[in-house]
Amino acid sequence: MNTKQVGKVYLVGAGPGDPGLLTLKGLRCLQEADHVLYDGLVNPILLRHTSANAERTARTGRGAGRHLDQEEINRQLIAAAQEGKTVVRLKGGDPFIFGRGSEEAAALAEAGIPYEIVPGITAATAAGEYAGISLTHRAHASAVAFITGHEDPSKPKSALDYEVLARFPGTLVFYMGLHQLPRLASALIAAGKSADTPAAVVSRATTPHQRTVEAPLGDLPTAVKEAGVPAPSLIIIGDCVEHRRQIAWFENRPLLGRRVGVTRPEHQAAPQINRLFELGAEPVLLPAIQILPPESWDEIDAALETLDHYDWIVFTSANGVASLLDRLWERGGDIRALGYARTAAIGSATADAMRERHLQPDLVPDEFRAEALADALAPHVAGKRVLWARANRGRDVLPNELRAAGAHLDELVVYRNLDIEQLPEEAVEAITEGRLDWIGLSSPSIAHSLSGLLPATAREQLGTSVRLAAISPVTAEAAKEEGLPVAAVAAEFTWDGIFDAIVEAEREAPTGGTS
Repeated sequence: MNTKQVGKVYLVGAGPGDPGLLTLKGLRCLQEADHVLYDGLVNPILLRHTSANAERTARTGRGAGRHLDQEEINRQLIAAAQEGKTVVRLKGGDPFIFGRGSEEAAALAEAGIPYEIVPGITAATAAGEYAGISLTHRAHASAVAFITGHEDPSKPKSALDYEVLARFPGTLVFYMGLHQLPRLASALIAAGKSADTPAAVVSRATTPHQRTVEAPLGDLPTAVKEAGVPAPSLIIIGDCVEHRRQIAWFENRPLLGRRVGVTRPEHQAAPQINRLFELGAEPVLLPAIQILPPESWDEIDAALETLDHYDWIVFTSANGVASLLDRLWERGGDIRALGYARTAAIGSATADAMRERHLQPDLVPDEFRAEALADALAPHVAGKRVLWARANRGRDVLPNELRAAGAHLDELVVYRNLDIEQLPEEAVEAITEGRLDWIGLSSPSIAHSLSGLLPATAREQLGTSVRLAAISPVTAEAAKEEGLPVAAVAAEFTWDGIFDAIVEAEREAPTGGTS
């Protein structure tokens, strides 16, 4: 007798592209999922939120991933749930707005599978708002209609009445109609819609590659063809479009359409990913190193017993803070174990990591580099016991300078910084094919690691189609030692500083983007 408990399926709307538009409930479902089946239009960066097995599906013959018909998708959802799994069906936009989610729900209901619908932000509202188009307006549109531009080809005749649509007292939004645009425009005009009606096509809405083409309805097909905008796109028709230029905001972002490689370990890259989306760029995960725990905790555990014996505890990375203080917490201790020890952080990110653990740094240098930290500490450490929580490798500037200043320094390796064996294949392809605009280098070790990982075909693109931005002059020098040309150096030695340097470089000499 099979006593296995049946699982549950969540039909989750992923939103139209910007990963920040996922709902909180959708996020929770991803975090709890055992299996994820996601649409081709879903931004794959959302998969960072799940440890589940994830499979991409597509119902057409275009693009990468398996091409499955709807019946096969339904069967997979049912089979996974019957194995007792929590399943997330991650769908672009909203599951029930031209998303065929109702068909999947019906199949689940018929099979006796428990399910929930998690609404998402549908493409029409997001596209309008990211393009600066209010679909309703008290002076211009008291209604909005969502219309498919691609009906089921098996239907005996169209369900759309263009005479009714032409008289509709509001905004018309056509989904999936880009390739039908000439026919749609002609049909509306023939039915009485003015050819001068303001209209727009929003392509790849809410993504870093969003483009909006605006023209009167009669001219829109030609304008869109000349602009060469790709699908997925939405067609918006109505007087509200004419106010777009006054309130448009998203397409003015400084790095719109740029692709920027983030060389941090993937599990630590969330702040950089979010910041790049804020700037309008597409983040490309390019982890050049991996951060691992120490091979043994014995030496660290012994040091934790004597933290109050030190006069200063020095941190030169957020990883060092996390490794030492989190281990202290895991062993039942807290910051009281530091006694009267004063603390120093090399920069703002390290200081923030300390504050997250309720430890306020006593010293942070004005410049976020080892030389500045050593200079700031030098007047305070003569004859003092100093503990440096460090990685297994790094520059010797700080220990040399502190010992020269008279400090009794103990170096404690609290985490390992190791090169990865290979870069993600898709990232290497993006560099080789010139589809990456920038790569951020956040440490000398990352510069050295990246140099050893790049094949010759990818290195040829550096300095031309792909430019490098370094977090500091020291990192820039390490890159140059490896033969990597650096186009921008951060003024503030943080990832935000890297992005500021890229923005400034783009302002002075834009690459033209890759969108």
